[in-house]
Amino acid sequence: MPNSPAAPALWHRLLGVLRCPVCDGPLGPPPGVPAPGPTLRGVTSLRCAGGHSYDVARQGYLGLLTGNVNVANADSADMVGARSRFLEGGHYAPLADALAAAVAGLCPPDGTVLDAGAGTGYYLAAVLDALPGAVGLGLDLSKFALRRAAGVHPRAGTATWDIWKPLPVVSGAADVVINVFAPRNGPEFRRVLRPDGALVVVTPTARHLAGLPAGLGMLSVDAAKEDRLRRTLSGHFRQEGADLVEREIALTGESVRDLILMGPSAHHLAAEEVHRSVASLDSPLTVTVSFVVSVHRPS
Repeated sequence: MPNSPAAPALWHRLLGVLRCPVCDGPLGPPPGVPAPGPTLRGVTSLRCAGGHSYDVARQGYLGLLTGNVNVANADSADMVGARSRFLEGGHYAPLADALAAAVAGLCPPDGTVLDAGAGTGYYLAAVLDALPGAVGLGLDLSKFALRRAAGVHPRAGTATWDIWKPLPVVSGAADVVINVFAPRNGPEFRRVLRPDGALVVVTPTARHLAGLPAGLGMLSVDAAKEDRLRRTLSGHFRQEGADLVEREIALTGESVRDLILMGPSAHHLAAEEVHRSVASLDSPLTVTVSFVVSVHRPS
C-alpha cells in the first residue's frame, strides 16, 4: 500500500462523526485538555456534556464499550496475530485492491468512511490509500484487533463497539460504510449513511478456500449466506452491483495454519490440533480464494 499523508484534523473531523453511546451527545476532551489533532496522543479520555466518559487506550483507540459486554465472539489475541501474519503475506491483497477501487468510485475524495467490523484495519487502510483526503473510523468488538488497527493508517481512528448495537455515529455522517466478513446491522448502516451514500459488503462465495483438505476441521461457508445478506439489508438498501474477486493462491503450511486460526474456526479448534493437522500437509497448497464485493444504496 502506498504511503499516505497524515490528516492534521483527523480527530477534529471524527469528533463530528462520533456520538455518546448513552445520550447521543457530542464527544470532546475534558475541560482544560486541548482538542486532539491527528492522533489521541495526550488525551486520556473523551466525554460528553452529560458527564459520560470514555477512556483512550495507550495504543490510541477509543474505548466506547462500558459495563458488562459479551465479547465471547470477539477475536482473541491469538486470532489477531494469525490474521496479521496471513494478511501481511499478501494473500488477500487482490480483495483489498478490489474493495479500494470500488469505494474510490463511490466516495468523495475528502469523504468519511466507516468500517463496521474493522478488525486489524487492513481493508480500511487500503481504502484510505485510494482516497487521499478521506478519513476513516473503524469499529470492532476486539480490543486485540484495535491495538493493531489504531496505528494502521494516519487518517484512521478506531473505537471499540458491538456492531449489533446502535452505532455511536451521527446520523448521515458517513459517505461509505464498508463491511468485510463482519456482522451486518442493516437499519443502523442505513441511518449513519448520507442519503446518497453507499454500503460495500464483502462476503465469501461457496468456492472460497476450495483446495483445502476437508480434514482440517474448518467451518464451511454457509450456502445460504447470500440469502441472509439480502434479508438483512432488505427494506433498508437496494443492491446496485456486485463483482466477483477470485484467485488461486499458493499457501505454505504456516499460512494454512494462520488461515485456520484467524477466523471463526479458531473458536472451535485447539491450536495444537491445527498444528498437528497442518504438519501432515504437502505444501505449498493451491487454494482458491473467492469473494463477492457488493454495492448497496439506501432505499
